[in-house]
Amino acid sequence: MTGQQPQKIGAALGAVPETALWTLYHRAVEARRWDTVLPDPRAVELVERIDYPFEERFGPDGGVIGQIQALRVRAFDREVADFLVRCPRGTVVCLGEGLETQYWRVDNGRAQWLSVDLPEAVALRERLLPPAPRQRLLACSATDPAWTDEVDPTHGVLITAQGLLMYLRPTEVRDLIARCAERFPDGTFVFDAVPRWFSRAASQGKLHDRGYTAPPMPWGMDADEQWKLATAHPAVAEIRDVLPTGGRGPVGALLPYAARLPVLGAFRPSVVALRFSARAGRGGAAGTAVR
Repeated sequence: MTGQQPQKIGAALGAVPETALWTLYHRAVEARRWDTVLPDPRAVELVERIDYPFEERFGPDGGVIGQIQALRVRAFDREVADFLVRCPRGTVVCLGEGLETQYWRVDNGRAQWLSVDLPEAVALRERLLPPAPRQRLLACSATDPAWTDEVDPTHGVLITAQGLLMYLRPTEVRDLIARCAERFPDGTFVFDAVPRWFSRAASQGKLHDRGYTAPPMPWGMDADEQWKLATAHPAVAEIRDVLPTGGRGPVGALLPYAARLPVLGAFRPSVVALRFSARAGRGGAAGTAVR
């Protein structure tokens, strides 16, 4: 008796939610390699299950894009894993999670996970990645304060935003950081940022390949501007640059060093960890420099 192939699931998403398919595809390309820097069988499975012209839309990946994306994801994984060591019963809040499969890579069997995303993205995630008992999905914009009421801060909170903030307006980024600092004074917020030149290119429609054009990215931040994040709220106690590690070949060898170069290092994408504390000193007038 021949087993039937599972029916493929369609993925019709708007411009920004569709970026979740771009990152998923490149993560899966990297995960298929025998020498992958990010084992992610769930990503491979999802690409096979989704009815979507991945390669036609996003082009073939010769290995560089996939590895760079995987190293960015690994930086987030490392921060979450460290948090779960410190706060094993804590809550991980994933803003704009899309089809990220981090839960299956780093979960410790005790933490609570909350995925916050737009309704169309949550609907697709429910079909492809039904939540486990300690996972919750919330159909809500990351800019809507309502999601903060769904978080129990008793055992610690870490908030992640992978591939999200660049699609918000500068005022929305500032307000989101301030809101997290206010509601979770002992929490951590980990997010990535694109440099200003990349933000401008996307907003001018210049980031395209084959059948895909990246949506506008209103917010960009050069890596040497991270200090400005302290102005979003007095509770921002620490700003830390999370550098990529563990790469393969020339990419793995060059990325950590390029990040430290005085000029080139400033114009790179970055992953940043903010630690909040109610006891932190004032970092400046709120909102004056996060723009």
